[in-house]
Parts: sequence; C-alpha cells; structure tokens
Amino acid sequence: MRLTVFGATGGVGQEIVGQALAAGHEVTVVVRDPAGLPESLAGAALHAAVPLDDAAAVRGAVAGRDAVLSGLGSRGRKANGIAERLTGRILTAMEAEDVRRLVVVSAAPVGPEAVGDPLMDRLTRRVIGAILSDLYADLARMEAVLAHSAADWTSVRPPKLTNGPRTGVYRRVVGGTPRSGRSISRADVAHAMLAMLDDPGTVEQGVGIAY
Repeated sequence: MRLTVFGATGGVGQEIVGQALAAGHEVTVVVRDPAGLPESLAGAALHAAVPLDDAAAVRGAVAGRDAVLSGLGSRGRKANGIAERLTGRILTAMEAEDVRRLVVVSAAPVGPEAVGDPLMDRLTRRVIGAILSDLYADLARMEAVLAHSAADWTSVRPPKLTNGPRTGVYRRVVGGTPRSGRSISRADVAHAMLAMLDDPGTVEQGVGIAY
C-alpha cells in the first residue's frame, strides 16, 4: 500500500514507519524536523510539511495515497489542542485529494470504561484521567472531529505505552476497552494500527487495545 505517516518522529510514529517499510509498503513521512527521523527509517520518502497549517503541503503529502496513519499528539501534559487541530487539517487535505482511510492513535481514557473492570483499575483510570485531563480532552475533541468527517477512520486507544518489543499478541475491543488493560508497547500499537488498515470492522470505530 501507499501510506503517509504523520508524527513519524514520535515513538509510535517511528514504529509505524519501520514496520510498514519492513512489510513492503511505500511510505511517505511528514515531519516538522527531518533531523528527528532515525537513519534506520531512511527508506521512507521524506515530505517535510513545516508547519502543518500549510494546506498545500499537507495535500501534497496525502495525494495519491491509499491510507494515512497518524501518531500525532502532545508529548506533555498540556495538549494545546494539537491533536484536534492537526487531525482536522489532515482530514481537510484527505477530502480534497479523495483519500478516505485514516487510522490515528488516541488513548484508552477517551473510550468507555471496560465492562467488569475491578474497582482499583477504575479508580486508577480516573486518577490518571484527572492528571492528564487536558491531553485527554484534546483527544476526545479529535475523535469528535473524526466522527463528523467523511473519512473511513479508526481511532486506536491504548493504555500506558511502553518501549517493549512487538509481540503481535494483545487484546482488542472494537467500540470498547479491554478489561484490566494496563499497558501495551508502542511497537504493538503500531502493529495494531497497520493491521486495521484493511479491516472493515474497525471503520468509524474506536478500538481499545492492551495486553
């Protein structure tokens, strides 16, 4: 497939690019700082759109693509609306170029509580949600933008991210959250996102994933 990856220098983004290249996909990456892209990902075509509010540059990055993946998001507690704002710009470019498939990374607290979660897990989730409320509010608004778009979108909602290896073994719940799902590696988040590209059962859905 011909893919474009936004947020390619982040932890999940780098994994998406690396795994997509290894699987034989044609990958274009959109980065703010080309120096932030590891040499190991040199097989990806570089399309530097700086800043992302350059509508022509973003359109050029998605033109002719089969699908778009996004690892965009805040790297701190203060989101400043980055996920909502940048995802909206990507959607506008995709609509203009008639590209429909989009898979983005969100977060577990944006989805519903897991059915049957122990009390301690529910309390922990709520405490974390309060601490990172700005970040999760931004992601929730991003998902609202997706829901009102014409794209064939999927929002992947992991819990705590780790730097562990790709295992390919994790749980997923379409429209929900895995019970007692506490962590997952960035590598497995990328694996899940790529696997969902051609899964019609995940279109217009939030998908919870966890070990």
